[in-house]
Amino acid sequence: MRLGLILLLVLMVVTAGVKIFKPQWLPIGYSEIDNAQVDASKPDIDVELLTPNPYSRPGIKTGKIRGIVVHYTANPGATAISNRNYFEGLKDSHITKTSSNFIVGLDGEIIQCVPTWEVAYASNDRNKDTVSIECCHPDSTGEFNKATYRSVIQLCAWLCLKFNLSPETIIRHYDVTGKNCPKYYVEHPDEWKQFRKDVKKALENSK
Repeated sequence: MRLGLILLLVLMVVTAGVKIFKPQWLPIGYSEIDNAQVDASKPDIDVELLTPNPYSRPGIKTGKIRGIVVHYTANPGATAISNRNYFEGLKDSHITKTSSNFIVGLDGEIIQCVPTWEVAYASNDRNKDTVSIECCHPDSTGEFNKATYRSVIQLCAWLCLKFNLSPETIIRHYDVTGKNCPKYYVEHPDEWKQFRKDVKKALENSK
């Protein structure tokens, strides 16, 4: 009995220490905030989930969401639905393993391909703790047009509310792997700073 109490006390002390000094060691699962503010700020989303398959929707569960990763499609002029359908086709073609949670199109449309509680093959070793957004672009510069930009800002602000994130947790694919993605915002770092500022402004306006 006495030994059991001592072991329990030691376990409590160790757990408290981990929470304070090494919280990343704790097995924290997926969670999201569901309240009126989150609901009110949600953009229009066309949910077109991929068929579960090993190449684009593997069904692997995410953990705690700690960030948002912004990508560009590297496919000038392509629409959101055509990119979504490319991901869907991988279940048959087996060409590669790739996908994204969301795609924002040239007209500002938002398509969801993979639930946020499932891994999308988009951000390498950050797949399990981030939500990924692919953005369409009209030309080879990779710059988002006004409609795409407005929607991705709104989507990022909503995801920040949903997962209790700050604009500083929004990163580029480049920040994970060094890949030139999203191209325009890697090559124009001041525009990326402005992107985060615009998300912050959208968050403030949602309160």
